[in-house]
Amino acid sequence: MLSAVCIGETMAMLTPDQPVPLHQATSLHLGVGGAESNVAMGFAAMGLDSHWVGRVGDDGFGARILNELRIHGVGVSGVEIDPKLPTGLYVKVPAQVPAQVPAPVPEADGGSSVLYYRQGSAASAMGPGLLDNPAVAGLLENARLIHLSGITAALSADCRVLIEAILQAPRHGRIISFDVNWRAALWSGQDRSALRHLANLADVVLVGKDEAEHAFGTTDEAELRRLLPDPQVLVIKNEAISAIALSHDGGREEVPALSVEVLEPVGAGDSFAAGYLSGMLSGLNQKASLRRGHVSAACTLTVQGDRGPLPEAGLMSAILECSDTHWAETHVAAGQFSSPALESTLNGKVAP
Repeated sequence: MLSAVCIGETMAMLTPDQPVPLHQATSLHLGVGGAESNVAMGFAAMGLDSHWVGRVGDDGFGARILNELRIHGVGVSGVEIDPKLPTGLYVKVPAQVPAQVPAPVPEADGGSSVLYYRQGSAASAMGPGLLDNPAVAGLLENARLIHLSGITAALSADCRVLIEAILQAPRHGRIISFDVNWRAALWSGQDRSALRHLANLADVVLVGKDEAEHAFGTTDEAELRRLLPDPQVLVIKNEAISAIALSHDGGREEVPALSVEVLEPVGAGDSFAAGYLSGMLSGLNQKASLRRGHVSAACTLTVQGDRGPLPEAGLMSAILECSDTHWAETHVAAGQFSSPALESTLNGKVAP
């Protein structure tokens, strides 16, 4: 079984149970959230031997995170538990509610206002010493894919050294992917040129077109490829329009996004990454891998929460292999796929 390791911070997440301003909420829902662990759960759902590596506090939030990942089939043997520093926390205010302005800097995340309480967290203390942990070293040695993101690089100087050490290490057949995951609040006051440097060390880079303007100062494909010349593939996610793969050899593949009835956008980017990367890892070509990313994102867009259930294998194959015309006519809503390519399936229902 192909093995994938995702490295980063996962936090406890609080959000009002009702769509009201935060100061009017009488109860908060406790969940977990983290870009890299979202991808790890996506990998596990797609049949990969998936692991998350990070640090949590010796507290209830940390225990909740580890339990959640285990439930979703993600290995946590490479997670360190810090006896002193706490697990990071963030509060998500629903998009339909006007964002409040508390002490932490709010940041848009899929239309929601996100308040971070992660400074001094257990994960921010990650550094190159993490690689000396035998459990972590073993996971990385056996991994076919290592997934990183710009979020981790922004947490602390030590985290940035860790990410660069992984990217600079000999590949020995491994692939390293890097999702830019721009977070303005985290990069405020920091040298964002470090983000370009790290991304250029990866084999596969994923970036949203909207993120590229903030992170790299341009949304132009040719200029982005010039700024990031070394990765084998640069994937540009053009919001609800398309996804574009620019290969090192000059190849270009663009796949339109599916028509989706969006319920909640948060987590769709991570689902796209899991779908695209798992497809590439399984030997699919760029077109099929981009389609797999779109399908995974669509499943998340139509549910509340950071992940949506994937189609069963036969339905997934039918979508990935359909004609461009049938792809353009495919629509996703409330966990169901509607497409001329699926007439022989169970009405396009996803697996339970």
